[in-house]
This record gives sequence, C-alpha cells and structure tokens, in this order.
Amino acid sequence: MVRDRFDEAKQAYEQWGINVDEAFRTLEKTAISVHCWQGDDITGFEGQKRELSGGIDVTGNYPGKARTPVELRQDLDKALSLIPGKHRVNLHAIYAETNGKAVERDELAPEHFVNWVEWAKERGIGLDFNPTLFSHEKAADGLTLSHPDKEIRQFWIRHCIASRKIGAYFGEQLGTPCLTNIWIPDGYKDIPSDRLTPRQRLKDSLDEIFAEPIDEAYNLDSVESKLFGIGSEAYVVGSHEFYLGYALSRNKMYLLDTGHFHPTETISNKISALLLYFDKLALHVSRPVRWDSDHVVVLDDELREIALEIVRNKALGRVMIGLDFFDASINRVAAWVIGTRNMIKALLYALLLPHDYLKQLQEEGRFTERLVLMEEFKTYPFGAVWDEYCAAMGVPVREQWLEEVKKYEVDILLKR
Repeated sequence: MVRDRFDEAKQAYEQWGINVDEAFRTLEKTAISVHCWQGDDITGFEGQKRELSGGIDVTGNYPGKARTPVELRQDLDKALSLIPGKHRVNLHAIYAETNGKAVERDELAPEHFVNWVEWAKERGIGLDFNPTLFSHEKAADGLTLSHPDKEIRQFWIRHCIASRKIGAYFGEQLGTPCLTNIWIPDGYKDIPSDRLTPRQRLKDSLDEIFAEPIDEAYNLDSVESKLFGIGSEAYVVGSHEFYLGYALSRNKMYLLDTGHFHPTETISNKISALLLYFDKLALHVSRPVRWDSDHVVVLDDELREIALEIVRNKALGRVMIGLDFFDASINRVAAWVIGTRNMIKALLYALLLPHDYLKQLQEEGRFTERLVLMEEFKTYPFGAVWDEYCAAMGVPVREQWLEEVKKYEVDILLKR
C-alpha cells in the first residue's frame, strides 16, 4: 500500500524533473544534531541539585525522566531507532560522568565523557558540545563571561577552554568534527546605564577562550546570540549584532536559534544573507510560543521555510542543523521523535520542489506562475513520499511509531 501510493507520487514529482531517489540519498546523508537535554529537563549529572537559571524554564512533570547517564542514553537509543537516517547527539557540559566525584566545570576533561564517546562509537554517530554557563552559583546574578568580577569571568573562561578541548576529543575519537557552541545568559533585567563595557569584557573573554587554535578537523567553534530572556529583558550582552561582528572578524561560525529573535523576526530570512559571508552556519531549531519557550518543533511554515532556504541555496553541506527544545508535559522520547522527524520532513519537502525553475520564474518576472506553483506544490502527494522514505530507512510509517513509545513507557519509563 505504501509503495503503491509512493509510485503515483513519484510520477507526479518526476513530471517536474525532480529525482525522488536522489532526494532520498541526499536526505540520508544529512545528519541532525539531536539535543540530549530533552530527556532529563536540563538537569545534568553534576551530583548536586541546582535550579535552572539563565532564563531557561522547563514545565511539566511527565513520568519517566532520565535520572542517570545510562537511562538518558537508553532513551536516546529508543528515540533514534524511530527516526529515519543516522544522526548526531548534542551534549552540554553538565552531562559529564565523574563517578560521584565533585568536579567543577572549569576542571572538566575528556575523561569525564568517555562513556558518551564509546556509546557514540558503537552507533557510528558524531557528538556536538556546549559549555554550560547557567544553573550555577557563579552565574546567579545573570553574568558570566562579561562579569565585572575578574575571578568569576576567569572561571567561565577556563570552563569554555576546557569545553573546546572536550569537543576536539569528540572529533578526534569519532572521526567527525564536533561543533562546540558558546551561549551565555548575560544581561540585565532593566535598562542599563552602560551597554558597551560588558560587551568589551565579553569580546576580550572570547578572544582568550579562542586564543589556542584547534584543528577544525576535530572541533568547530560557534557563538550564539539572543534578543532577551527572563531576567535579561532589557539588555543582552551577546546580541545578534555583537556575535555577527565577532564571528565575521574572528572567523568563527555563527549560530542562529529560532527562539532568540523578536517574535516577528524569522531566521529563515537571515540564512541566505549569512551564507554570502560565512563558509558554514549553525542552527538551533526550536519553536518559540510568545517567547523563547523552546516548544517541540512542529511542521509549521517557518520550519518549512528554513529547510527551503537551506536546500534551494544548495547549502545542506554548509548548515549544521541542531535542535533545541524541552517539554516535560509530554512523553520525552516522543518529543524527540516528533521534533526530529519534523525537521527531516521539512528537508524532504524542500528537496521535492523545482527550485531552478522557480528561480527562473522570479528572474523573468513571472510572479503569477511562481505563486501558483509554490502554492500547488503544498498539496502535492508529499506524505506518500515521506512514508516510503521511512519504510526504506526501516522505521515506522506515519503514527505507527507512537505504539512503540507507548510500550517503552510502560516497560521502562513508568518503572523509574
């Protein structure tokens, strides 16, 4: 049944010169970086209870949260088994395994991530990394790399330097470069009297962090901006303009997070502009609802537009796509599957459009025909092609995967 519907759909797309088999091959080679922190509500394994801070909030108390590294990897295995293709996993520094020892963040080392690397090796996947500059007593006042206290600033600088070395270890061990991304919560709740000085300190801190070159075959550095956050509503030190200038002037990657801009601002509109100036870009894809709330990714207009901008500009090899959402009100494994499958769906949708012809129509001013085709393709039999891709990749078709998650919940999650 799936194959019959696919054969008809394939013919419809092939009339426009779209090679569906080639689209499948391209998609299979595209890895999404799946964020580990959906599985445990960004708790981590530091061995001491620290409240979330830095404008981050996870709501809900659905049963089955991962409590240990073993449980988190078990849940990731389940989620990845239901997602077509082979992907990556993105870690924060708080997911270190220290065997019960108290290890401060500026003392973290590759040895604290050996189990993650062995797990990734067994599955043939890559790992990405992030220093964790929140949920810590040295970030309690909302400042880290831009802090006026030099000792606090140096602590976070050492943490970021250690994180880059951990990222390089991942890349060397796994044979694929690790993206080590720096995001900080620094900012002020109310209108500042001095915007420049904190940004000067942040620039100097970053220069110190990146002073030691690391082979890009092992580690890629990126910086991530934000418009505002809880506790930093009036001013964020690491703004879009700050990091855009920093990344361009220092030859670093720039990371766009879908929730880190004005509610009416979209990152899809920024991708083509930045591709003119950057060899590579990075994304954190989430779904903001009124604010940077990091809801589970759905197949909405902006997700499709992000995928279209990447594909139509032949940038799949230049844009590193990661996810960043967390929802504790629903089954956490299901959240991973929903969001990641939707990101892949959006890319497949984009691969099934006649982009060269649509570009030609625009260049020739044939806007009526362009609009007609762009709208008609929205109801082409995309679903049948997606079903066949899932079947070909050996994962459940349509909502069938939910039954596996329900069984996993009963057999594993509810017993925790």
